[in-house]
Amino acid sequence: MRLIRHHQLTSAPLSTASGAAGRHLQPAPADARDAADADAGFRSSRLRGLHPGWFGGVMGTGILAIAAYQNPGGSAALLGTAHAVGKILGVFTTVLAAALVVAYIARWVAHFDAALADLHHPVIGPLYGLFPGGLIIVAVLVATMGRSLLPAGAIVPTVATLTIVGGVLAFAIAATFTYLLFTGETDAQAVNGGWLIPPVVNIIVPMGLVSLLSQVGPSIDRLLMALSYAYFGIGFFLFILVISMVHDRLVLHPLPHASLAPSLWIFLGPIGAGSLALLAMAKAGAPLFGPAAPAVNVLTLLVASALWGFGLWALTAAALMLVRYLREGPLPYGLGWWGFTFPIGAYTVATLSIARAWQSGWLEGFAVVLFVALAAFWVVVAARTLWAVFTGEVWRREEHAPGRAPGQTAPATAIIPGGPLPNPVPGTRTHAPAA
Repeated sequence: MRLIRHHQLTSAPLSTASGAAGRHLQPAPADARDAADADAGFRSSRLRGLHPGWFGGVMGTGILAIAAYQNPGGSAALLGTAHAVGKILGVFTTVLAAALVVAYIARWVAHFDAALADLHHPVIGPLYGLFPGGLIIVAVLVATMGRSLLPAGAIVPTVATLTIVGGVLAFAIAATFTYLLFTGETDAQAVNGGWLIPPVVNIIVPMGLVSLLSQVGPSIDRLLMALSYAYFGIGFFLFILVISMVHDRLVLHPLPHASLAPSLWIFLGPIGAGSLALLAMAKAGAPLFGPAAPAVNVLTLLVASALWGFGLWALTAAALMLVRYLREGPLPYGLGWWGFTFPIGAYTVATLSIARAWQSGWLEGFAVVLFVALAAFWVVVAARTLWAVFTGEVWRREEHAPGRAPGQTAPATAIIPGGPLPNPVPGTRTHAPAA
């Protein structure tokens, strides 16, 4: 895989000339061409190197909007504020998603080779799943809070379009990346938590599908319900397969490089999203289940609670690993930092849903703690991303280490945002290169 570097280009000044008829600005031809070429080249280099991880910001901000809108803690006095904050974040998420959709499409059209090379990479490739994931999150936002922001007739078509496009892409990306892994030669140390992104994105597709129930005819309702459980099955069983590989990779090999530390939090994504999807499907499908609906609801709550319990282990493990990494030094910044947000956000919303299903004030309080942690993560990651945009750091892909990308037989270039690889700490397991 080719390593893409970006260089800051500066514009040449314009020269002025005076004419006999009057004074006017006139660029020197060579300088003007150089300035135009430099500016065009700078924009092109940014587009060519556009990182697939940008949609992590859409998913992370969108889940924060959904969590805020649900008013963690259930305080009546804060309900209006919670809804207002949720709507503001929801609008921002939608605008950001729209801008990134244009940029992503432009990159695939103008720089197909670079975009395809990223898809073949074992670290960057699965990040393409964030694109359909972001579309589904926007669909859920529109279904949840769109009635007060959009014309009534625009909601169903918008949700349907986003869900259909997101659902098709979610399956296509999961299948394609899996095929590349099957047919390529991938080193065991290339396995990372980012591989859980395609599974979690398929798991959240039902959240968009069930929001369309009762908006279409009965036959379509049944189809949507069947597809919802099908997508849940695709994502959940892929999650089981991938988490087993990631678990073995962490146990049997050197720990990942610090730049991949956020990917360990993605464990929480399929767990939180899976619990939410199960509860949403049971609730929305009640009219279709008939007399069996109460039994389905009870069974679903039990299964969702068990899955949520597994999340307690995942949350603890991720937190302990983060502390360990931080003790060895600061984490190098990368767009992968957004991996801190959506997973804990999904788990927060799942905790809220389970707390209210069990009518447990204790669990509601725990959801408030998780929401505070989610907001703190979001503020830190958003601020760091804005600074990286301001300094140009976010556009660079600098350090690299040998690895093997799926679909390739020669060593690939693994992108590691930040400085050089840290020296191992004496007496501890070493970190592997991010490959």
